[in-house]
Amino acid sequence: MSDSTSPRVAIVTGASSGIGRALARVLALEEGFAVGLVARRVDRLKALAGEIRSAGGRAAWAGAGVGDRDAMRRAVAALVGELGPVDLFVAGAGVAHETNALAPEAQAFEREVRTNLLGAFYGIEAVVPGMVERGRGHVVAISSLAARRGFPGAGGYCATKIALTRLMESLRLDWKRAGIRATTVHPGFVKSEITARRTQPMPFLMETEPAARRIARAIRRGRKRCDFPWPTALLSRLAPLLPDAVLRRTNGRHRPDG
Repeated sequence: MSDSTSPRVAIVTGASSGIGRALARVLALEEGFAVGLVARRVDRLKALAGEIRSAGGRAAWAGAGVGDRDAMRRAVAALVGELGPVDLFVAGAGVAHETNALAPEAQAFEREVRTNLLGAFYGIEAVVPGMVERGRGHVVAISSLAARRGFPGAGGYCATKIALTRLMESLRLDWKRAGIRATTVHPGFVKSEITARRTQPMPFLMETEPAARRIARAIRRGRKRCDFPWPTALLSRLAPLLPDAVLRRTNGRHRPDG
């Protein structure tokens, strides 16, 4: 168990790559957290934990797929046993698959739902009771500016991200009375394994480290919402007003009208 002299404890899912990995490093080495790392790829978690420790930070890891409820419970319990009670939980794991509207199939969509939405909730389920007991805590979910409206070829991804955003908006209203803060992050395009596979245009693509620092700053300030970069965030506000034909062209897709 941690005491008043112990570092605050953060658990970050999706810590093996992308925003999750970068944010875990920033939290450990710049924000003073002891960081628990969760992802499926254990070799990457071990390497990241080693990097953090070599740089003077404190880190532990637990291998788990966030879409496995029991595995998430075990991972959180193991990290709490090693690091102490969780002050900050970051639901950072995410996947994106193309949704083929002309030949729909459920497997990829189910994986997006299980990782992007259920995975976040399984982590929340595991950490929030302890936060309620202590009367404090902070939950962060990495959503996306794609939550603003549906985009061609991204039906599953957009659906899970808007669902995650609405979930966090609702939970925040109840958590406030228990002393738990909530931050929902809506990035635009940030360099990651997901963007590396993308062939469509990615305006205002950000490097991962600056994105992670922006999220860490929002966490430190207790912001309810963090949308970035600002040009993409502004464009995302206009997206619901754009005609469908414009969205098809700007996403580099040439499909017949439905």
